[in-house]
Amino acid sequence: MVKAKRRLSEKEEFEIMKMVLDKFLWIGMIILGVGLYLSITETFKIGVWYIVAGAVVLVLFAWFIIKEFEFIR
Repeated sequence: MVKAKRRLSEKEEFEIMKMVLDKFLWIGMIILGVGLYLSITETFKIGVWYIVAGAVVLVLFAWFIIKEFEFIR
C-alpha cells in the first residue's frame, strides 16, 4: 500500500521556514554575544573574530534557507 504524499500549503511552508530560520538566527546571535563578551573581558581581537563568525553564520544560514524555500516553489 503506497501512501500519497501530502502537499503543504504556502502558509504551512512559510511557517516551517520561519521556525527553522529562527533557530539558526538564535545560534548566530549567541555566537555574536560570546564575541561581544570576549571583546569586553578578553582581548578585542579574539572578540572580533567571534563577531565575524557569528555574522557569517547568520548570513550563510539565512541565504541557505531562502535558497531552499525558493527551490521548493
